[in-house]
Amino acid sequence: MTTAVADPLPDTTTVTQQHGLELLRQMILIRRFEERCVELYSREKIRGFLHLYIGEEAVAVGAINALSPEDEVVATYREHGHALARGTPPGTVMAEMYGKATGCSHGHGGSMHLFDAGRRFFGGYAIVGGGLPIAVGLALADKMKDNRSITACFFGDGAVAEGEFHESLNLAALWKLPVLFLCENNLYAMGTHITRHQSQTDIALKAGGYGIPHDQVDGMDVLAVGAAVRHAAEGVRRGDGPCLLELQTYRFRAHSMYDPELYRSKEEVAHWRRRDPLMLFTARLRDAGLLSEADLAGIEHEVAVEIDRAVVFAEDAPLEPVADLLKDVYAGVP
Repeated sequence: MTTAVADPLPDTTTVTQQHGLELLRQMILIRRFEERCVELYSREKIRGFLHLYIGEEAVAVGAINALSPEDEVVATYREHGHALARGTPPGTVMAEMYGKATGCSHGHGGSMHLFDAGRRFFGGYAIVGGGLPIAVGLALADKMKDNRSITACFFGDGAVAEGEFHESLNLAALWKLPVLFLCENNLYAMGTHITRHQSQTDIALKAGGYGIPHDQVDGMDVLAVGAAVRHAAEGVRRGDGPCLLELQTYRFRAHSMYDPELYRSKEEVAHWRRRDPLMLFTARLRDAGLLSEADLAGIEHEVAVEIDRAVVFAEDAPLEPVADLLKDVYAGVP
């Protein structure tokens, strides 16, 4: 019976300076972008729902950097970090937050529906588990076309309770589809702790019921995530069928900006903050002699300028013309 990823993971104790600094830059970009979104939301520049990725940066950065440009990526409604890690410009992401016509979804989607087909980023999805069957469909298309692409599908631990999770894993295994299922287990489905919505809290084990190789990964370690995803993707790309990785992480902010966060203690959050992925990786690079204070200051300055430009781009961007409101819908008005 297939129960786990069979081969040992590649060594994660070494990293080149160039690669290490780029991973750190991407994580800092996501963190500072999200922090600016908090400020803009408080000023009512961003409206609607806003789900922040603060604390989970190592998952998106580690995983997406381990994929190939031709691979498809499907995400959740907490997808700002995935889009930025995939290379979607901060300006077009911020413009989408503002609901502007120059946003990556032309202002139609907002925070929960970022989309960048050119970079094969096929969306954030507001419906819990909604991206799973779409990822299976993308993978089926690739298999039928004999493409080498794989589909990486991100979803949260709350999606495991949805029927789509089981249906998607079953079909992917049955048809040996090139899907890499990436569960971002941050312990909470909105405000419900995993022990209150899952009888089996070891999510990776659930894949074993479908004969899918699986593993658990420290989602606060960007190198561990990258190594695990790279290794799993090789097998999926080779034609071995789907694989599932449970990336154990934690969000430092509430579920959304509307969330009063009454379901967990400040002590719990403080405990996890001691494993901040940015702090851990910064220390690791310093200890290896790969990061100087000048390097870190330079990255922070570069990111600050980039985010300032993104905000200006969003502020100056036009709203969608009223005449275009019925574009890109399934049915028009007679």
